[in-house]
Amino acid sequence: MKRNDVRNVAIIAHVDHGKTTIVDSLLKFSGQFAVKGDEAQDMVLDSNPLERERGITILAKCTSVNYKGNAINIVDTPGHADFGSEVERVLKMVDGAILMVDAVEGPMPQTRFVLRKALALGLRPIVVINKMDRPNTTPSAVVDSVFDLFMKLGATDEQLDFPILYASGREGWASADMDVNGKDIETVFTAIMTHVPPPDADETNSLQMQITMLDYNNFLGSIGIGRILNGSVKKGQTIALVNDQNVNSPKITKAVRIDKFYGLGKQEVQEAKAGDIVAISGLEGVGVGDTVCSVDNILPLPRLSIDEPTVSMNFLVNDCPFAGREGRFLTSRHIKARLEEEAQTNVGLRIETLEGEGRFKVSGRGELHLTVLIETMRREGFELSVSSPEVIYKEIDGRICEPMELLTLDIESQYQGAIFELIGKRSAKLENIASEGENRMRLEYIIPSRALIGFKNEFLTNTRGQGIMRHSFYDYMPKINVADLRTNGVFIAKEQGKTTAYALDNLQISGQLFVVPGVEVYEGMIVGQNSRENDLVVNPCKLKKLSNMRSKSADDAPMLTPPRIMSLEQAVEYIAPDELVEVTPISVRLRKKILNHLLRKRSSQNEAEE
Repeated sequence: MKRNDVRNVAIIAHVDHGKTTIVDSLLKFSGQFAVKGDEAQDMVLDSNPLERERGITILAKCTSVNYKGNAINIVDTPGHADFGSEVERVLKMVDGAILMVDAVEGPMPQTRFVLRKALALGLRPIVVINKMDRPNTTPSAVVDSVFDLFMKLGATDEQLDFPILYASGREGWASADMDVNGKDIETVFTAIMTHVPPPDADETNSLQMQITMLDYNNFLGSIGIGRILNGSVKKGQTIALVNDQNVNSPKITKAVRIDKFYGLGKQEVQEAKAGDIVAISGLEGVGVGDTVCSVDNILPLPRLSIDEPTVSMNFLVNDCPFAGREGRFLTSRHIKARLEEEAQTNVGLRIETLEGEGRFKVSGRGELHLTVLIETMRREGFELSVSSPEVIYKEIDGRICEPMELLTLDIESQYQGAIFELIGKRSAKLENIASEGENRMRLEYIIPSRALIGFKNEFLTNTRGQGIMRHSFYDYMPKINVADLRTNGVFIAKEQGKTTAYALDNLQISGQLFVVPGVEVYEGMIVGQNSRENDLVVNPCKLKKLSNMRSKSADDAPMLTPPRIMSLEQAVEYIAPDELVEVTPISVRLRKKILNHLLRKRSSQNEAEE
């Protein structure tokens, strides 16, 4: 049995290839929102403040539009590999996928990742060559590259026979002909109705619905979002929540409220049937992957399989002298509760309590995955310290293996020498090199994940900010040797106090500063980078002695070079294993794990002897 009046489709693509903008155009065409005054709504599904600031999609989101009496449920997915767990879950809810590919850049590393997941589930993607309004588009070459990618990923004959559309999500048109611009976006709707199969929907079977996303409401409690595979559910109906651990004793609860997605919001309904994507409220204790069943017939669905984390960081209670000045949530109890809450909805995350008070090991799919969590926590008022990222090793066939990344670099030809030297230090293996028009080239490497830590800043410096880099998880491969990537030591504050221009003027001769005059520092805090390999204990609070001596040079005003102010991501990439990043709602500071100089020296001597 099929629900011919429903289509469930996901939009997948590499980051910044136009997923959210095409959804904007689909919503506008269906009349779900309009332009108000002089301000046009843009990227409406990226409602999270971090998403709007960074211009990326972090969380998968559902919406629904009505097209000629048919309900088209659309799921917008993230483009970054670090949020791949979001993509894997939502693809279980849909029967088709729209693969967006940039008309200039073509398939990128994340395109490979999301397409592999879609093909493995048997989906037949509709390929949309987006951004046809850009100059220097090469749609024919992009289509060939997409076809080659399908072949490499083992697509079936049916999947290789994919429909192709050409579109401009920002201008709001799509066409089946690459040489003719469309009038509107209706061609995409037509392709969805034609090529996305209607969902299987047997309403006579017992209720089965797998929870793929979670939400929370202060009045309604936990909310489970998913697609009803069989049967139907009514408001107020008693239902069972079952998973691998409680098959014999499932949780019995009630469907307090049932919502369907309509446009930019939800609408309460009294009943939902097989094939619908709905949000059910009142499911206390629900988890991602749980099955909602009828109490009369407990039929759990197979658990969702999510790729394992590849990077971990330690989250610690902040114990520096400034602890408690800027944050509201400081204790291990606060941090533990927040991490456990995040783990319930963020299935790609793993939380482990370490020995000692206030120490937690948090594992995720990449640095961005973890730093977005840290940034979210600091905006909520948390104060904590985090360690440098460490890759997670695995033993495969008796050999220690580490995660490898597929790295793509787009650079101007004049910088290739500097980039070859930079990437050569990181034990990367060149897979492909291609010309990308006049004076530009694309390089593809297989590189260890740990070698990418701190690479972005050096790459942008060496390409004068004109290089483009992208990477995604490739596979676990035998561990290889990587040289020590940070070759400079740091300036470590000797005592607590306020920095002075006089002291910083003397320090900047020997390195690069991280602070400005008048900033409070404490013993063990990192205030700059040494030009040499060794760490140096310095006094950035030194005052100029007052005396009767007068000279022209002594009375010159200090001329300070602007300091290097790091963002949270840059700080996390920069620190060494014996250092921490102190994160508060107001500040991001770098420090040594052991603040006291003598204790730090004694500890390093003991490690050397061992």
